[in-house]
Parts: sequence; C-alpha cells; structure tokens
Amino acid sequence: MMNPRRIGILTSGGDCAGLNAAIRAVVSRAGQLGWQVVGIANGTAGLLARPVESRILDRSSTDSSMLRQGGTVLGTTNKGDPFAFPMPDGGVLDRSDEAIEGFRELGLDALIGVGGDGSLRILAELARLGGIKLVAIPKTIDNDLGLTEVSIGHETAVATATMALDHLQPTAASHSRVMVLEVMGRDAGHIALAAGIAGGADVILVPEIPYRIERVAEKIESLRTAGRNFALVIVAESVATEAGEAVTMSRSGGTSTFGGIGHYIGARIGEATGAETRVTVLGHVQRGGTPEPRDRVMASAFGVHAVDLIAAGRYDRMVAWRNREVVDVPIADAIAGYQAVDPQGPLVRTARGLGIAFGD
Repeated sequence: MMNPRRIGILTSGGDCAGLNAAIRAVVSRAGQLGWQVVGIANGTAGLLARPVESRILDRSSTDSSMLRQGGTVLGTTNKGDPFAFPMPDGGVLDRSDEAIEGFRELGLDALIGVGGDGSLRILAELARLGGIKLVAIPKTIDNDLGLTEVSIGHETAVATATMALDHLQPTAASHSRVMVLEVMGRDAGHIALAAGIAGGADVILVPEIPYRIERVAEKIESLRTAGRNFALVIVAESVATEAGEAVTMSRSGGTSTFGGIGHYIGARIGEATGAETRVTVLGHVQRGGTPEPRDRVMASAFGVHAVDLIAAGRYDRMVAWRNREVVDVPIADAIAGYQAVDPQGPLVRTARGLGIAFGD
C-alpha cells in the first residue's frame, strides 16, 4: 500500500531525552496527511501483550509541552527480546510470531520504530519475517549508530555530563582534589569525549584509546607543578582496567552492565599521586531531564522525514543527519556500521590541542 492511513510508532531500548519530540513530530506530520497514528506502549513488550498495549495519538494529546518532556510517553523496554524471551525456568522462548501477530491485530499499514542498534536489529528482523513496512528513527545517548552524525538523546546526555563537570570544578578547587566523573556511553566514548572538551577536563579516558595510569599521573603532576591544586578526570563506563578487564555491575535477572570503572581509576590515581580523589558516577541522570534544543530539533526533523518516507513507499530505511540535512539510509547498513570514537578524529585532535591527556 503506497498511502497507508494507519501507522504505528513505538520507542524501544533505553530511554533518552527527545523521544517525545519525535512522537509529536510523527503525529503532526501524519495528521497533515489525514493519517491515524497508533502509539504502541513499552516497545516490543506492548506487541507481546494481549490485548496489545496501544492507544490512538492525535494532536490534542501531543501538544508542544511534549517537546520539554524527558523519557517517552509511550514507555519503553530494553529487556524481553522477542526472539529470545527469558522464561521463569531460566530458558528462552522465541515469541517473534506473537509480536508480529500483535502488529497485525492493530491493523497497521506501517511501523515507525525509534531505537538504537540493538532495538533496530530486532525490529528489522521482525519486519523481515512478518512483512512489516518499517521505517526507523535513531536514538541513543551513546551516538554509536552508523551512518548518522546525530542520534536523538546524545546532545542532552553530553550537556548533563558537562554540567556535572561545571559543578565539580569549584569543589575540586576548594578542597585541592582530583575529581573523577564516570559517564555512560556503553562501548563508545563519545559522551566522555564531547563533555570532557566542553567541561574543561584535564584527562579523558575512552575505550578506544588505551591508557596507562602512570601517564594519567604525569598529567596531574604537571598541573601541580604549574600551580594548579585540582584536576578533572572524565571516564567512559566501558573503559577497562589496565589489565584489560571490563568493570561491570550485576543486575536483577542475572544480567550485568558496565559500571564502577570510575572508582577503580580514582583509587589508582590516589595511589600513583597521593592526591585526594573523589568519584561521581553520573548514571541514569544522563538519560532524563529536559531535552536540549538540538535534541528537540533533530527529533522533530527525524519524525517528519519518517512519515514522508512512508508516504513515498520507501521502507526498511532509517532517517539520518548528514552534511547538515536529513537523509535516509538502509536500516541494515546503519546497524552494521558501528561508530566508535576515532582516535585520529577531529574531536580527539581538538582535545589534544587543548592539552587534555588521554593517558596514552
């Protein structure tokens, strides 16, 4: 069907700022075309529920106040992969047929999925198996999705981490301390790199650039020699120990996530320099809060373009931002093209030019 009149939208994976702006944009543009939009609750979990968890979205329920709201009014999940759904006995069950049937029960002509690489991989496979006409919108605070320069949520996460450095600097100077800030980013160091530059960090540690504590200590000692009584260190959560071991935390349900490298780095800096260190783990504060203007603008542009792709009958595409314009790329290429920090890239060169150390 080239002109679907009833489209679905869901948000999947970890939440972030700007999701509601994308939902609002989809509803607004679809309304101009005379289409109906169905919001699916809690990502793929909503498709597995019976009855399917959903509601009609219209302009009266998606006014401009949504631009200012963090999180997602539809809810989301980063658990319960329908292809390997965890069962009470510890096993997994393929429930993908149920998710596809849930889509069909809603009578939808097309689906817009807002997610990161993991979520979009699941949605793309559901679309392939179920003949679902899918368009994707990229969102991830990690900004590691390929083929797009910007993903929804990254800018606000960077702003939050930058604000944390702004708040840590005066207390660091007041007490002559080394402040270590651990930030999210999963396997990539984009948040740490951008916030470290914006927030005036002295040391940035990212997983893409190997470090040695003695090199970090040298940087801190050089600051002391120059008359500085404090230092700011920002570290991405997926940075490993010097032995190359990932630092993780156990979660309920037997899963684990990155977390704790900040305390390791703080302790090692203290041992190497004798400095008094304090560690702040920013955690999920980076996911919430009022979206920054750029996240609102990008989400709005992505939402409008996603609807226009459906109107043009162009599916299995992800909207993207490249060269100062909205474009679209194959979903398969986007999720295959992981985007880590380039150790030779412009932001790393900028940081080095500012005298920021990477511990290498």
